[in-house]
Amino acid sequence: MLFQQIARNKRKTVGIMTVFAVILALAGAGLGYLFGNRPWLGLGIALVLSVIYMLLVLPNPANLVMSLNHAQEISEQDNPTLWHVVEDMAMVGRVPMPRVFIIADQSPNAFATGRDPDHAAIAVTQGLLDLMNREELEGVLGHEISHIRNYDILVSTVAAVLVGVISYLSGLASHFIWWADDDNDSDSDSTFVVVFKVVAIIFVLILGPICASLAQMALSRNREYLADASAVELTRNPQGLISALEKISGTGPMKKADASSAGLYIEDPLRKKNGLSHLFDSHPPTADRIKRLEKM
Repeated sequence: MLFQQIARNKRKTVGIMTVFAVILALAGAGLGYLFGNRPWLGLGIALVLSVIYMLLVLPNPANLVMSLNHAQEISEQDNPTLWHVVEDMAMVGRVPMPRVFIIADQSPNAFATGRDPDHAAIAVTQGLLDLMNREELEGVLGHEISHIRNYDILVSTVAAVLVGVISYLSGLASHFIWWADDDNDSDSDSTFVVVFKVVAIIFVLILGPICASLAQMALSRNREYLADASAVELTRNPQGLISALEKISGTGPMKKADASSAGLYIEDPLRKKNGLSHLFDSHPPTADRIKRLEKM
């Protein structure tokens, strides 16, 4: 059951990242079509922007994310219990000891970030340390170590970069749409060309960013299920993580969590309620996560 779930979630992740690539290609091609009837040029610009953005972000994403979330790095002497639990989970997960941070917030939560296992970091809130016993803390940190071991931290960073590039292309199109090449609006245009141009405008301005956000949320939800399963593989004790999720789900939102980092946390730090639809949820329902853990 455990290994089948891990394999299934990995396949879903590949599918979602493929959707990301398709959305980026369509947004770039649509932009190129609008500005000069050159979809391939737009596609090339989108790819170049993605590469440049990644080169700027990927060298050290951990410092940036920790700074955005007001996290303070600690040493072993500052909190030996937390340090040793992280050390134990890293040893079991066979990853290097990550840097450890604490966020001065009473809402219990935690996340992992970084480029790869050699450049990873884990942050926990003071509220998590105050509320959890050791068994629950092991469940939470096993979950975060799993994100590092599964390279979720890299996938999340790449997804954030792709969403940023697609949003930038949309913003660019919205500012310069009136200067778009209107050669295709001549009397000789076919109905098909006019319809195609309208569809391109709608996609680049509206649907592209929405689809990218939906894909990012789906990816985040999928990663949480996988990390839950992997945490049980490390701790051999699903009850610790189940109990931790039950405690966390009954608490209030964090006060200073960075919204762009919300998908990294073990539970949504903003506790957003999205009404009838779960499409924009950054995390799967806690009840569903617990139900899956209970079957292991």
